[in-house]
Amino acid sequence: MEDMLFYDRMQFAFTITFHYLFPQLTMGLSLMIVYFKWKFLRTKTETYNDAAKFWMKIFALNFAMGVVTGIPMEFQFGTNWAKFSELTGGIIGQTLAMEGMFSFFLESSFLGLFIFGEKLLGHKLHFVTGFLVFLGSWASGFLIIATHSWMQHPVGYEILENGKFVLTNFSALFTNEWLWPSYLHNQAASLVTASFVVAAIGSFYILNNKHSEFGKLFVKTGVIFGLIASILVAFPTGDMMAKNVVKHQPVTFAAMEGIFETEDGGSEIILIGQPDMKDKKLDNKIAVPNILSFLTYQKWDAEIKGLNEFDEDVHPTNVPGLYYAYHIMVGLGTIFIGLMLAAIVQLFRKKLYKTKWILWSLMFMLPFPYIANTTGWYTAELGRQPWLVYNLLRTSAGASPTVSAGNTLFTLLGFIGLYLLLGLLFLMIAGKIINKGPEITTH
Repeated sequence: MEDMLFYDRMQFAFTITFHYLFPQLTMGLSLMIVYFKWKFLRTKTETYNDAAKFWMKIFALNFAMGVVTGIPMEFQFGTNWAKFSELTGGIIGQTLAMEGMFSFFLESSFLGLFIFGEKLLGHKLHFVTGFLVFLGSWASGFLIIATHSWMQHPVGYEILENGKFVLTNFSALFTNEWLWPSYLHNQAASLVTASFVVAAIGSFYILNNKHSEFGKLFVKTGVIFGLIASILVAFPTGDMMAKNVVKHQPVTFAAMEGIFETEDGGSEIILIGQPDMKDKKLDNKIAVPNILSFLTYQKWDAEIKGLNEFDEDVHPTNVPGLYYAYHIMVGLGTIFIGLMLAAIVQLFRKKLYKTKWILWSLMFMLPFPYIANTTGWYTAELGRQPWLVYNLLRTSAGASPTVSAGNTLFTLLGFIGLYLLLGLLFLMIAGKIINKGPEITTH
C-alpha cells in the first residue's frame, strides 16, 4: 500500500509540476499583452502592437503545451485517485467542469481570433479578443484554485452515511476565506514569472544588439510589472496566506517555519537551518528573535505553537521538504524584489539599458521565478499532507486500491520520457521565435 501511494503521489507531482511551467507564464503574460495592445490604441505606436503580437506567439505555444500536459492529470483522477473522485466528485467536479466548459473555451476561442483576426476585426475588437483571452486564463486559474482551496479549507459541504461529500452551499465555494488570498497570491506570482521572462528576453536583445527598440520596451515593461508583482506576492497576498495557514493549519505553519518547540516570549524567524527529524530540532540555524511573532500577530511576544504541541499522526508527512520549499520560495521572492528595485532605480536614472550587470542578472534570473512558483505550490501541497481534504479525508484513503504500484511506476517512466521530448521540442520552437524576434509592421 505504501509503495502504491508513493508512486501515485510521485506521478501526480511530476505531471502537475511539468504542467504548471506553462500556465504560470500564460496567466501573467496575458495581462502584459493586454497592456501592450492598450498602449498601442492610446499612442498609435506600432511597436506596442508588434510587441503584443510577438508575445501572443509565445503565449500560444505555452497554451498548447499546457493543454497537452493538463489532460493526463484529469485522467489520474479516474485511475490513481478513483476513491477520491468517488467521495468528493460532487464538489470538486463542479469547479473543474466550470473551468473546462467556460474558461478554457473562452481562452482558446479568442486566442485564435487574436492571432489570426487582426485585419478582419480591426484594432479595437482585436484588443477585446486579447482582453477575453486574459479573462479566460485568469478565470481558469480562479476555478482551479477554488477547487484547491476547498481541499485546504473545506466549506459548504455535508458528508453522507456512505462517506460521500455533497455540496450544500454552492456560493460557499467562492466565498471561502482560503480562496481569495490564494488566488491573488498565485496570480501575482504568475505575473512575476511573466515579467522576468519579458525582461530577460529584452535584456538578451539589448546585450546582443538586435531588436534593440523592442529590447528596451520589454526590459522597461518587465521591470515595472515585475517590481509591482514581486511586492504584491510578499504583501499583502503572502501575508494573508500565512495568516490563513496559522489560523486553519497551525501544524503546517510550525513545520514550514521550522518551529519544533513552542518558544516563550515570542518566536524567532529562521533564515537558515536544516531540520533534524531524529532529534526534532534545526541544525546550524541563523534566526532573528521575535520577528515571526510580530509578522504573524503584530505582537513581539505572541506564542506560536511548535510541532511538539501536535500529535505526530497529523504532522506533514515530509517536514524537511515542506520547510525547504517554503524557504526557497521566500528567499527567491526577496531576491526578486531587490533586483527589480535596482532595475527601477536605474530606469529612473535613465541608465538601465547601459547597466550591464542588471541586464545580465535579469537574463540569468529567467528560470528562478519558475522555481519560486513550483516551491510555492509544493509548500501548499506538502503542507496539506497527510490529508487530501484537510482534517476530513486522508491521502491514503483517496488512492485507487486496484491500481498496482508497478502499473503506476511504468506509466510514470513513460511520462518522464514523453515530457522530456515535449520539453525539448518546446525549447526549440520558443528559441526559434525569440531568435527571430518581433515582426515589424510596415505600411
